[in-house]
Amino acid sequence: MSFSRARLAAVALLVAGATAVAVPAQAAGGHRALSRFDDGSFESPKVPANSFTELTAGQSIGPWRVTSGSVDLIGAGFWQAAEGDQSVDLNGSNTGAVAQTFTTVPGATYSVTYALAGNPAAAPAVKTGRVLVDGQDFQDFSFDITGKTPAAMGYVGRQLSFVAQGASTTLTFASTTTGAAGPVVDDVQVKECKPCCG
Repeated sequence: MSFSRARLAAVALLVAGATAVAVPAQAAGGHRALSRFDDGSFESPKVPANSFTELTAGQSIGPWRVTSGSVDLIGAGFWQAAEGDQSVDLNGSNTGAVAQTFTTVPGATYSVTYALAGNPAAAPAVKTGRVLVDGQDFQDFSFDITGKTPAAMGYVGRQLSFVAQGASTTLTFASTTTGAAGPVVDDVQVKECKPCCG
């Protein structure tokens, strides 16, 4: 496929909020929690420019791990990133998911923000997926690729918050779209809320 290499300088993020309370963490599959959430822009490892790498369940993208199916790690210039150079298509050759486990303070509230788009190369027009916290569905999402292009992906911002129940928490982004062109995620940020955080 041939894609334009042009990139937009700025991305307008629209915020849609959702709040829920996490249940105790389930088994993390032997993965140690990071001391803090890291690499929310999927910048490591670097993928050759204008290309992508498919990763399957059990493989890692820096601190993230592919927990099911397959995903594509998109390199610089292949299409527009929301932040940095790289992003993740949650569908590789099939429906996939990525997760990261990091340390948390039990009882503390955390805010999660992320940029959402969709692979514009193929149907379906509406890409769907969900965000899970410790295995529990916290937010379903959808993105319509109509009118979007590799140079203008149309990223939108999404937000949710959770109350940590344990010393570590696992955050998962999972596609619910069939096929090889799924929702695209980038610029994931996790911050502990102070008393004023809403």
